[in-house]
Amino acid sequence: MFGVFIPSRPIIPELNTISAHQFAITIPTAPTFHNIGVFLHPNQLLPADMAAGVYMQLPGEAGFKFLGAIANEKPSALFKVNLPANTNGAGTPNNGEINLGISVEPLQSIQVQMAQLQQQQQQAEKPRGPDTRLLAQRIIKNAFNFLAGFAGNTANGVEVVPLKSFQDWWGKFERRVQNDPGFLERDED
Repeated sequence: MFGVFIPSRPIIPELNTISAHQFAITIPTAPTFHNIGVFLHPNQLLPADMAAGVYMQLPGEAGFKFLGAIANEKPSALFKVNLPANTNGAGTPNNGEINLGISVEPLQSIQVQMAQLQQQQQQAEKPRGPDTRLLAQRIIKNAFNFLAGFAGNTANGVEVVPLKSFQDWWGKFERRVQNDPGFLERDED
């Protein structure tokens, strides 16, 4: 019912049947590859309200990871594979195997997993800004540099800054944040 292909390798037309709804195959990781395709054979249909979840177990991992799905409406898919960078000391990858599994499941279950996968991918793609400590240091540095020009001394030699200078800095700082929200994320030394 299902087949697998890896670019530059022969098509794998059949998978091993584990149960009536589960299929699997073991694939050598050498030569290295970065994509794997899964397809539903022509003229084969999944039962109504069902889809096929595609799972992969990488070398050295205990469990299977959900990659995505195929269905009657989408009978094939190409998945990115990030093989572990295990080397044998000479800089060449160790030979290993991945396990690829396909499980025919209720469409609703697959949709939930697809939503979770999409959420994980979006979180992984979010750029991370500087940490809170670094932002606080940059704010204080900005304030210090501005206020240093307004410092004066009291009769007993203590440096002071007029409160009006701090209010001016705060107004200027707020305008800069409004006009250029990312300025604190850039290192402007």
